[in-house]
Amino acid sequence: MAAALENELEVDNEDYYSLLNVRREATQEELKSSYRRLCMLYHPDKHRDPELKRQAEQLFNYVHQAYEVLSDPQSRAIYDIFGKKGLEVEGWEVVERKRTPAEIREEYERLQRERDERRLQQRTNPKGTISVGIDVTDLFDRYEEDFEDVPGGGFPHIEINRMHISQSIEVRLAELRLLSSGNMSTEYCCPLWIFVNTEFGAGDIRGPLFGMKVFRNVTARCFVTAQWGLQFSSRGVRPSATTMMARHLDQNTMGYLQWRWGSQSAMTTSIVRDTKTSHFTLTLQLGVPHSYLMMSYQYKFQDEDQTKVKGSIKTGFFGTVVEYGAERKISPHSVLAATVSIGVPQGVSLKIRLNRASQTYLFPIHLTDQILPSAVFYATVGPLAIYLAVQKLIIMPYVRAQKEQELEKQKEDSASEIARRKQEAEASVLLMQESVKRIIDAEESKMGLIILNAWYGKFVSDNSQKRERAKVIDVTVPLQCLVKDSKLILTEASKAGLPGFYDPCVGEEKSLKLLYQFRGAMHQVLSGDTEPLKIPKQTHRINSET
Repeated sequence: MAAALENELEVDNEDYYSLLNVRREATQEELKSSYRRLCMLYHPDKHRDPELKRQAEQLFNYVHQAYEVLSDPQSRAIYDIFGKKGLEVEGWEVVERKRTPAEIREEYERLQRERDERRLQQRTNPKGTISVGIDVTDLFDRYEEDFEDVPGGGFPHIEINRMHISQSIEVRLAELRLLSSGNMSTEYCCPLWIFVNTEFGAGDIRGPLFGMKVFRNVTARCFVTAQWGLQFSSRGVRPSATTMMARHLDQNTMGYLQWRWGSQSAMTTSIVRDTKTSHFTLTLQLGVPHSYLMMSYQYKFQDEDQTKVKGSIKTGFFGTVVEYGAERKISPHSVLAATVSIGVPQGVSLKIRLNRASQTYLFPIHLTDQILPSAVFYATVGPLAIYLAVQKLIIMPYVRAQKEQELEKQKEDSASEIARRKQEAEASVLLMQESVKRIIDAEESKMGLIILNAWYGKFVSDNSQKRERAKVIDVTVPLQCLVKDSKLILTEASKAGLPGFYDPCVGEEKSLKLLYQFRGAMHQVLSGDTEPLKIPKQTHRINSET
């Protein structure tokens, strides 16, 4: 049922809250007040003309339907989740009428989780990683005297020194999981809240692998994991074991203590703090052959591209490495990241990672074996310049073309719906004429609020480079009809759902522009489509000189 609703909700653009011009948190009294006012406006008995009477009856029924849904707590909860179509889909009777709105929302979340789990089980979950190592040290570390007598020695030598490709497909059959890469694992839960995972791998160059993982919650804020493994190779059997204990230090901070035994035995302790805007890690490892201290910090920008900048320093017996880089979402399904690594004795390297859906592409580029300012400069500036060029010349035009295609398709699909809403809006304006005349007479008598001109839609500025045509409709009458006691209050909902309104430019950004008179003074305001608006205001007043 929920899956069917997802497809239907895309074309359901009737907003009951906007129709009644109330907040989504409106009380019963606010709903009743707005409903009574619209009933007085659209009541069929107030019109003698047969055509107006028919149109009034239709609009009256819309208002009555909206009030019936929003005034009933259960129906309102369903509408808030699914929209209008959620009240029409057969099978929603699973939600009992006696349930509270909170229980209905919990039921919806439970059904959604079950649906997501079913979808997850049906997927093959393909994953892949392609890594291509590139050596460009000849660009910075070459010795000119060695190439004087060699034909073509004037050109630097760039080579691909390694390549790795891995693909896996996962299919879940009951509690058994098979991986095409040669691994097989099973999971089961013991009565004492202990989760056990066994794994067997074959086909790896290191030989067959058999392992077992155990997870258990010790307390509400602490858990323990343990892992044992046997690696069979030509050199014999290599056992290994890992134990880790983790504890929640506070809401955003975790502490870890890990012990690893095997070919690289070590003891590691770390503190990880993850918040909405940052990620901090402090790690200390003592072991053979590597002991080190690492500190890293990542800042998360709160933008639509999910931009992140990060930096870290790692020092130990092997030397010191400093890394810095950035990550950004370049499309709905792609993430691009670049990291510069500077260390002793590793030199300077650049790592580029592209995540596209379930595929990961890695390009580690080794620039120099020693720290050279020129290598650091090109590793930092080069990727940024290439990204900006590609973003402006390729990505942005492509995304813009995709949006235009989607917008045109959306307009074609909703053409009949727009025509219907336009006809309803025009009929609504005709029914408002008499009420508007009375409102204007009452406002003029006390020098109150009079809407002189009101336009809704997409406005085009004079300095616009594109030859676009303004797509607006006149909404002077509908707004004047909403004036009460020399005040006009519009909620944060889209104005397209207000009585007498419709969407003149589907999918495009819209605004509401008003020119009104209050206390004999002229006022003007431009408001966004979903911005709340309350007039009159002193800040809207137009200076007499202007």
